[in-house]
Amino acid sequence: METLALLKKQIAKETALSQKNVESVIQLLEDGNTVPFIARYRKEQTGSMDEVQIQTISERWQYIQNLNQRKEEVIRLIAEQDKLTDELRQKIEQSVKLQEVEDLYRPYKQKRKTKATVAKSKGLEPLAEYILTLPKVDRIAQIADQYISEEKEVLSREDAIEGAKHIIAEQLSDEPSFRKWIRQETFKKGTLKSTAGKSVDADEKNVYEMYYEYKEPIPKVVPHRVLAVNRGEKEDILKVSIEPPADVIKAYLEKQIIKQRTTPVRDILLDTIEDSYKRLIQPAIEREIRKELSEKADAQAIHIFSENLRKLLLQPPMKGKIVLGVDPAFRTGCKLAVAAETGKVLKIDVIYPHAPVKKTKEAQDKVKAILEDYQVEVVAIGNGTASRETEQFIVDVLKDTPRDIYYLIVNEAGASVYSASELAREEFPDLQVEERSAVSIARRLQDPLAELVKIDPKSVGVGQYQHDVSQKNLNDSL
Repeated sequence: METLALLKKQIAKETALSQKNVESVIQLLEDGNTVPFIARYRKEQTGSMDEVQIQTISERWQYIQNLNQRKEEVIRLIAEQDKLTDELRQKIEQSVKLQEVEDLYRPYKQKRKTKATVAKSKGLEPLAEYILTLPKVDRIAQIADQYISEEKEVLSREDAIEGAKHIIAEQLSDEPSFRKWIRQETFKKGTLKSTAGKSVDADEKNVYEMYYEYKEPIPKVVPHRVLAVNRGEKEDILKVSIEPPADVIKAYLEKQIIKQRTTPVRDILLDTIEDSYKRLIQPAIEREIRKELSEKADAQAIHIFSENLRKLLLQPPMKGKIVLGVDPAFRTGCKLAVAAETGKVLKIDVIYPHAPVKKTKEAQDKVKAILEDYQVEVVAIGNGTASRETEQFIVDVLKDTPRDIYYLIVNEAGASVYSASELAREEFPDLQVEERSAVSIARRLQDPLAELVKIDPKSVGVGQYQHDVSQKNLNDSL
């Protein structure tokens, strides 16, 4: 196994950072320090690395440790079967990806009952080995007849050959070098395809319409499209698959297996290659590629979410202003909250300027009175339902005010989550849920950071597909 020093050297090379600083970061992480703490207070030990570089080292160190742990486990499991050779051990130790280790372990993995394991239990392994020797003399019929046995349920020559084909098919699918080549070729030349699924009628708004007949080369697929088809598939609206360069792959397998053109077992092996690829290799490779695409899409979505959240939290505050927060709605009325310069709640009310109640005149009078009584300087309007109509209503009111009062549209994502939270109940025990929401909107204008930190980051609504990505990775990033 590689020593820890070599692993640290590897990370330094990958990240193009000083090995000494990388080692310092890893030591600090091992001692239980967090990424923000190291970035802020241990600059002299890290060479002033920022939090992104430190997070990258942390993730890579974790991956390499997991990889090493898996290597040790796989070597132990193969050794327990007395099948570990020096060459195999070396290949496992030199692997740089978990996928490579799993490919090498695959032939030695304890399998559940398969067509191949059943054929082996019937004693057909020697026949499979004979076929793979590519005999020049046509004796396959006579040799297959030797394996006919009522006791073992091999009732005919065809049964024996069929069983041998199943054994060879599994051997082909387990060969690490074949899988690696096929995976790379499928990634380079395959296409991601989606069609309308069983529940297509549920897509009433045609959200997934562009994916009903969608096909794109895998290397060109952008992350957000991967997340979109994954969600459509989850909802049964889309049927998603990988379309591989099947003919090229089968030609490659033929070249690897049938190295002599003139062998009587050629047709048997051609059938076996077709079966092995279609039944065993293709579905497994498709799962692996879909998983890799999804992981990359997850990482991209989480990165965008994190950057957007950072920008939102760092919005400049509007200090020293008395703000009227408006949480718009139609039927239940627009909730109003006046927040003093300090954020203290001075007034809570509700107006009904829109249909179906439509008490527009009464609403105008009430807002004008509040603006004057509390010397409001800015009106913050939430951007949810009825936002446009409420904006027009406020514009009409502000035209008739003697002072210059400004208004802004505020992103209210997460305000409803906060207003129903335990924290909001502690802060405003005497207010209704929707009234707390209006307070949150007003305060978001006064001090966005102070207000937004009260909300679960996933509810702030600054990313795509935040509920579809790995929730653990999303939480770690945020």
